[in-house]
Amino acid sequence: MNKKEIQKIEDLYGVILGLKSLEEARRFFRDLLTEPELIEFGRRWQAAQMLAAKVPYTEIVKETGLSSTTVARVAKWLNKGMKGYKLALARQNKKHHHHSSPSRKG
Repeated sequence: MNKKEIQKIEDLYGVILGLKSLEEARRFFRDLLTEPELIEFGRRWQAAQMLAAKVPYTEIVKETGLSSTTVARVAKWLNKGMKGYKLALARQNKKHHHHSSPSRKG
C-alpha cells in the first residue's frame, strides 16, 4: 500500500471512531459497503467469536456459511495477527458479560 492509500484508510478509521451509536454505525456502513460485504464481515466477526470460544472449525463453517479457508484465515489473524480481534473480543466481553442477541436494542 502506498502512502496515499494508507492515508485514505486512516481517514476512514477516524470517521468510524467518530460514530456515536449503533444507529450511526448501521447507517454509515450500509452506505459504505454492499450488503454481501456487510454479511461477509459479520460472518468473519462471528467466526472470530466462535474460535475464541474454542468451537470446532466444522461447526463454525456450518454455522457461519464461511469457507474453511476463510475460517482458517480468521483463526490465523486471531492468533498471530495485530491482536485486533482479541482486543475487540476483550472489549465486548467487558461490555456485555454475556452473549446478547443481535436484535438487542442499544
